[in-house]
Amino acid sequence: MEIITSTFAFHFLFWKTYLCENFLSMRNFIILFFLSFPPLAFAQVVINELDSDTPGVDNLEFIELKTSAPFQSLDGYVLVLFNGSSSGNDSSYFAYDLDGFTTNINGTIVIGSNNVSPVPDILISENIIQNGADAAAIYLGDASDFPEGTKATTNNLIDALVYGTNDSDDTVLMSLLGVSIQVDEDQNNNKDHESIQRNNDGTYFVGTPTPGILNDGSGVVLNGVSFSVSQNQYHEGDSFNIVFTTQENVSSPITINFTLDNGGFDTADYTGNTSVTLPAGNNIASTTITTIDDNIDEGDEIILISMDVLPNTFMRLNDNMKIRLIDNDYTVAPYGTPLSPTYGIVESTAPSGYYNSLDNLSGTNLKQAIQNIIADENVVRAQTYADVIDILMEADQNPAHSNQVWLLYTEQGRPKLDYAGYENENATWNREHTYPRSRGGFYSIKEDGVADGLQVFWNTNADSLRHGNSDAHALRAVDSGENSSRGNQDYGEYNGPAGNAGSFKGDVARSVFYMAVRYNGLDVVSGNPPNNTVGQFGNLDSLLVWHRNDPPDDFEMNRNNVVYTWQKNRNPFIDYPDLVEYIWGNQQGNTWNQPMKIEENNLSSMWLYPNPSSGKINISGIEGKAWFVLYNLSGEKIFTRNIKEKASFNIDLPTGIYLVKIVGDKTTQTSKLIIR
Repeated sequence: MEIITSTFAFHFLFWKTYLCENFLSMRNFIILFFLSFPPLAFAQVVINELDSDTPGVDNLEFIELKTSAPFQSLDGYVLVLFNGSSSGNDSSYFAYDLDGFTTNINGTIVIGSNNVSPVPDILISENIIQNGADAAAIYLGDASDFPEGTKATTNNLIDALVYGTNDSDDTVLMSLLGVSIQVDEDQNNNKDHESIQRNNDGTYFVGTPTPGILNDGSGVVLNGVSFSVSQNQYHEGDSFNIVFTTQENVSSPITINFTLDNGGFDTADYTGNTSVTLPAGNNIASTTITTIDDNIDEGDEIILISMDVLPNTFMRLNDNMKIRLIDNDYTVAPYGTPLSPTYGIVESTAPSGYYNSLDNLSGTNLKQAIQNIIADENVVRAQTYADVIDILMEADQNPAHSNQVWLLYTEQGRPKLDYAGYENENATWNREHTYPRSRGGFYSIKEDGVADGLQVFWNTNADSLRHGNSDAHALRAVDSGENSSRGNQDYGEYNGPAGNAGSFKGDVARSVFYMAVRYNGLDVVSGNPPNNTVGQFGNLDSLLVWHRNDPPDDFEMNRNNVVYTWQKNRNPFIDYPDLVEYIWGNQQGNTWNQPMKIEENNLSSMWLYPNPSSGKINISGIEGKAWFVLYNLSGEKIFTRNIKEKASFNIDLPTGIYLVKIVGDKTTQTSKLIIR
């Protein structure tokens, strides 16, 4: 295409309107400009190179644009990508305004992810550019003109490339864009990493990718700049060198400026020069950065090393490097992890009287009364799916390390920074629906992608099944790989990774029980319904065993409290685990009442241990004579014994939670006893 200039005078806005109305289908058109105004002429812009399919993880895709002259402004242009699949309907899936960008000394500009080398001038997320049959196009206009799902068109079209990897021609998309060929990137059967490149005559060939370099090998040869550090993570207080290198010795001194700031990491967190100068005749220089140990738990942070704009004859071979800074000042909770559970340290924050409406009820009446509390439309809130990330960072915080989350199935801590949406080289964690999304019929909407915080929420009720997608009582932090292995299997079919200690089993059982009461349309059933069954999930019998063998611990009570601050509802099966038996277990049909209040105190030196216990009971610190009285959670007395001084005996009891009351001459003490 050629752009022909003329002395016809009129304002650009008039020209744009005139062009849209009179030359909408023209691929080659005349741009006119008004000489009395600052220059408003458009440069010729073409899609010069496209790489949509790269080896391995497919994260090196890029699009290169070229103008007819160097240093041309791209104001007024927009890049649009079209999906040629049957589901994509030959419509837009991505649009990017090119306003404010200018081509380089060779008239090129590259659009891609930070993985591409040389680093693109315009950064987009990896894996955005689809493999084909699809299209990339340049238009006069704005991204707002092409909302997702906009049909491909020749209106205001400047250039278009319909491409595939090894796909049948999308003749409809070709017709919509007015092009006659579809170019196949996979011309060598994907044996090599190749890209589609434009010849000077407008035809295309496939060859080794050359981002930022003219396809015919002409133009100014750019000197590549790269930098490196020796490690990808450091601890607060550490020093590290950043070494800058150019491919060729510089002919005159060059100063490279860079920044380190990122989020909460700023100039208060380090000392050292953020610029280096390479002397003439050299190709290497370095600077030392020293991080500051401030004795404040700010959490682990990411240092982002980013170069400022380089001189025209240089290009960035790498940039935007992320370095992890480990905060030495993490805290340890007073309670244990699920692998080393403690009990009775974390108290429920349920308001006084929260469960009073459940007293003297049984069966379906009891279940309905629970739902009335935990799905009360006037009280309960629903947050977005993005908010859940923040909720889990608090609710699933590793008690042994405040900068980590505790992973459900793999029973280990993992840095909070390693959420699956972040770029890093370590194992990641993500959100796991304990009641699988596909089995519950949950789904996301556009607003779910926005983390808008505690005070922004939806109203919700028992029929708001969609909100099960972001209900934090049934979402947990899990290893990303294990989450994939878990799939949507029933529990009992899925029992966790090999060698696990089962510390998660009671937790997931109680979260599934919660969901089955919280939302209409969900049920937990015996056996294993087909994995595509929506609204039914199993196996009830396995979950009952898991619930009984792994009672709620302090970790689970703490997360119940955290989720309550966001959603204003609680998981009642954590606060009162015996409710499970009255709904699904061995107390069905019986009337439930809140058990006696548990006083968690140590008013004397009396000590009951071990707790949890396998049946062996030791009591020390008794002054004079006392009675040992054991109750189940229904308040029924099931065992008594006269004790004095230091007592030791065995009790043969089923696994579960019991109440112990020790009545002495001077002190009465009540506490929980866990039998495992």
